[in-house]
Amino acid sequence: MSFPLLTATAALPAIGAVATAAVPAARRTAAKWLALVFSLATLVLAGIALARFEPGGDRFQLTESHAWIKDFGVRYELGVDGIGVALMALTALLIPFVILAGWHDADPLETNSSRWRPTQGFFALILMVEAMVILSFEATDVFLFYILFEAMLIPMYFLIGGFGDRAHTGSDENAAAQRSYAAVKFLLYNLVGGLIMLAAVIGLYVVAGSFSLSEIAEARANGTFSMATGTERWLFLGFFFAFAVKAPLWPLHTWLPNAMGEATAPVAVLITAVVDKVGTFAMLRFCLQLFPEASKWATPVILVLALISIVYGALLAVGQRDIKRLIAYASISHFGFIILGIFAMTSQGQSGATLYMVNHGISTAALMLVAGFLISRRGSRLIADYGGVQKVAPVLAGTFLIGGLATLSLPGLAPFVSEFLVLVGAFAAYPAVGIIATTGIVLAAIYVLVLYQRTMTGPVKAEVQGMADLKARELVVVVPLIALLLFLGVYPKPLTDIVNPAVRHTMSDVQKKDPQPEVEAAK
Repeated sequence: MSFPLLTATAALPAIGAVATAAVPAARRTAAKWLALVFSLATLVLAGIALARFEPGGDRFQLTESHAWIKDFGVRYELGVDGIGVALMALTALLIPFVILAGWHDADPLETNSSRWRPTQGFFALILMVEAMVILSFEATDVFLFYILFEAMLIPMYFLIGGFGDRAHTGSDENAAAQRSYAAVKFLLYNLVGGLIMLAAVIGLYVVAGSFSLSEIAEARANGTFSMATGTERWLFLGFFFAFAVKAPLWPLHTWLPNAMGEATAPVAVLITAVVDKVGTFAMLRFCLQLFPEASKWATPVILVLALISIVYGALLAVGQRDIKRLIAYASISHFGFIILGIFAMTSQGQSGATLYMVNHGISTAALMLVAGFLISRRGSRLIADYGGVQKVAPVLAGTFLIGGLATLSLPGLAPFVSEFLVLVGAFAAYPAVGIIATTGIVLAAIYVLVLYQRTMTGPVKAEVQGMADLKARELVVVVPLIALLLFLGVYPKPLTDIVNPAVRHTMSDVQKKDPQPEVEAAK
């Protein structure tokens, strides 16, 4: 039997979570280093999986399949296509930076020694989220995916509610209440989506007799399985609703600004750059593959919702006074672009959507983590409390600017390629949709540049006069992310080579071909 690489990649952070949680309470520093070592080891395994993946090979590679719950046809079945392996690598890449950025976020509060933040628990929960997210990108059994889809909510709930942002303008009691509200809202929204998905998962088993993607695809290809139109549409809606909550898509998005605003900056990155990607990934992996006709039937409505997300999220970002909530609303706009690319049903749109998932993860991580470093120095999330930072902390301001420019998809930075492909794909199939979506680009320039102007330029406010610049640990977090944004911005080919074959398979699932440009005959 070959080495179970996919299982090992997901199991290693889970083992690390248990080991970190078991470190004695007084050994906080040891727990941090242990968590970092396990995250780096996971990155190595993910890198090996990425290197072993053959873009021109089988659709699902590095596969593993074992009987699990035989009476119900549930299997422990794993495999990655180009989209899954890219997002698995993204997750493994970001977690070490999340751990380093949150190095002191769970330390005891010095101003009140009677309050204790369990450092071991904080880093153990991060590693547990990593394990579940990676395994969800690998799962090719629908029931296994559902369990992971729901289980990752538990550690995220405790990370949001138990380890909130210390930069809160109200009293400690008010801060705790806001954290609790954000955590409960996050959990309830996602649980409702998950319960609806559970009904659809059961319905899928009733009509298909299997939870295995490969078995269902084979039965469909052999003509031994088909779904009635009404049944397929209802099942699609059950799956899509859960994924739209996770994504998040308007009007199911309202939990995200609360969760990101109240969480620490590293946990906010975990939410939007890692966990939320499971929703958009699942739209490609399950909605389009299992329910191709229903996906095409729902496309007009989904495109409208995606456009609303793009414009609405960007407009609310423009009007924000809170730095972290601004980034949250910007992410809602970006997820609108991702979903637009998926349901444009063109190869350019879906390639762009997949690249957008990866590049948005990197750019949002860079911007949010630098914003977290800024907020930790000043002790406030309000934009109005800053001014002139670039004069006292030029490196911090410079990295903040690059992260912001990546967020607005400046040419030469990685998100530009993604957004360009999404818009090309949208224009090719739905010109009016592509035109409306471009307004998101203009609004992004407004909220990013205004944010930078109000926080970094102008007279130096007294409260930021002695602000320190980025330290060595913080530079180790930020510099690699910026380097990746630059590299993938000028040379995205390594990523597109991995992604494009998987996109072709998805286009084949829905039996769609790219629209051919109309060329007038020469007179």
